[in-house]
Order: sequence, then C-alpha cells, then structure tokens
Amino acid sequence: MPAFEIKPLNPETYRKQTRRSTLVVAVTFVVLAMGLSTAAVAMFGEPGGDNLRLNIAGVAIGLGVTVLLVRLIYWQQPWMASAAYGWRLKRSLMSVTNVMHHVKAGVATENPTAMKLLRFYHQGLEQMHQLDANSGSLLEMRAEIEQHRSAMEAARLDVDQPRLEPGWIEAVKKIDAVK
Repeated sequence: MPAFEIKPLNPETYRKQTRRSTLVVAVTFVVLAMGLSTAAVAMFGEPGGDNLRLNIAGVAIGLGVTVLLVRLIYWQQPWMASAAYGWRLKRSLMSVTNVMHHVKAGVATENPTAMKLLRFYHQGLEQMHQLDANSGSLLEMRAEIEQHRSAMEAARLDVDQPRLEPGWIEAVKKIDAVK
C-alpha cells in the first residue's frame, strides 16, 4: 500500500467539490445507461416485444463504461481531487481497521509503530468526520483519542502522525493479537 498523507482541507469546499464530482459521475452513468439501452433496443429489439434483457444489458454496459471512465480519466482530473482524496483517506483508515486487533495489542505493549499507527488512525478519523460533517460519532471516541495522545507524549513519541507509512501495517500484523 502506498504512503498516504493527511492534508488540511476546508470541509465546506471538500463537500462542495465532492457533490459536484458525484453529480458528474451520476450524469455520466445516466446518459450512458439510457443511451446504450435505447441503442440496444433500437438495434436488436422487437417492436412491442419484451426488450427487458436489452435494457438491462444497456444499463450494465453503461455502468461498466462509467467505472472505466472514472478510473482511467476522471480520477486524474482536478475537479475530482477532493473525491479521490476522501476515497484514499477512507481506504487508509480501513486498512488500519482491518488490523486493529494487532494495533491494540501493540499499543498495550507500547510498541512505537502500533502507537504511531493508532495516532494516524485517530487523526484520519477526526478529519474524515470533519469533512463529512459527522462530528457526533467522534464524540464517543474523544476520551480514547486523548488517552492515547497522552500515552504517546509519555513515551516521547511525536503526536503528529499525518502520514501512513507503507511498512506500518505489515509490521503491526506481526504483533500477536489479544484474543
């Protein structure tokens, strides 16, 4: 997994840009699905017949073409940057969530890599909740986040961990998880 770095973003700007990119992708899908369904029925359909399969095929092909457009063309466009960043942030957080039992076992033994990884996770969660305007669920974790921050300060580790280093996940996987 490549390194990911948390970048400061304005939540309002982020939401505005992601709404716009979502609209572009949705309109692309609708136009392709409807256009391909109509073309399939016009070319291969029977007038007054059951053309449901052709309509479904047109929608499926429209979805496939939309996915290809997003991955190959849209993803690199400046107007898609906020959505791409949000997707990479959530994917990075999920990679930590998938090994959280190892992370917590490492934190319990004061493993520096596990402690840094958990701090990155907390910082990423905080940003994700700010960007999505969902601070309510973050309140439940506030005590855990502050407790871990204090533990890092006591261990003289840098509490600013905005970068997910590629080797951290693999290193933490080697820690025996508490069952």
